[in-house]
Amino acid sequence: MEIKKMSWKEHDHWGLKEFICLMLLEFVFVIGLIKFVVQPFYSQWLDNDLYAGTLMGLTIAVILILGVYLIALRPKGLSWSEVGAKSFPVKDWKLIVLYSIFLLVGAVIIVVLTSFIENTWENSKTEAMQQNVTFFAFLIAFLSAAVISPIYEELFYRGFLYRWLRTRIGLIGAILLSSLIFTIAHIPTYNVMPVNFFSGIIFALAYERTNSIWPSVMIHGLTNGTMVLMTGLA
Repeated sequence: MEIKKMSWKEHDHWGLKEFICLMLLEFVFVIGLIKFVVQPFYSQWLDNDLYAGTLMGLTIAVILILGVYLIALRPKGLSWSEVGAKSFPVKDWKLIVLYSIFLLVGAVIIVVLTSFIENTWENSKTEAMQQNVTFFAFLIAFLSAAVISPIYEELFYRGFLYRWLRTRIGLIGAILLSSLIFTIAHIPTYNVMPVNFFSGIIFALAYERTNSIWPSVMIHGLTNGTMVLMTGLA
């Protein structure tokens, strides 16, 4: 008798314990401790918000990637492919380009529609780059936004979180809830929270369509990189 292999959208290897542990890692350890204790130390040590913010991004990336490995993958003997780190067909490049354009256009529209929001918190890295627009500053900001953030955020929020929710509450619920959690994690940059929510939806759809997180990483990187470029030229 042939046993049907279940799709990643129907089954995963984790339980509530892994979910709670990784949410605590993000919202208690990273946001509650690292951002409030380590980030001020980096800022004082480097005396530059751009460099401090980039080093902070690297620190969070290491913590969350290690968290996914040590909590979700290693105990179960699983590979990174279980969180979507797998190849995708060449035809999906069309989707990457289409979703990137759609996200950029949508982000501009959302920013215009929400421009009335006055209580905004400027991203310290963006502000630092605007005050000191050099090639090196631009390169650092670009690498941070277009490479570091997309990789660890997509592994964590789409590779694990979206997949965990997908197998339990279905497509729509997983897209909306994972995007909401992704948005909350970006507090206190309230002015871009609507864009973050919209971005989370696009990234989740890309993962859903391609069965790989790399297209969402590329869409994330392309849009972030474009925004850094626009900021540098502004």
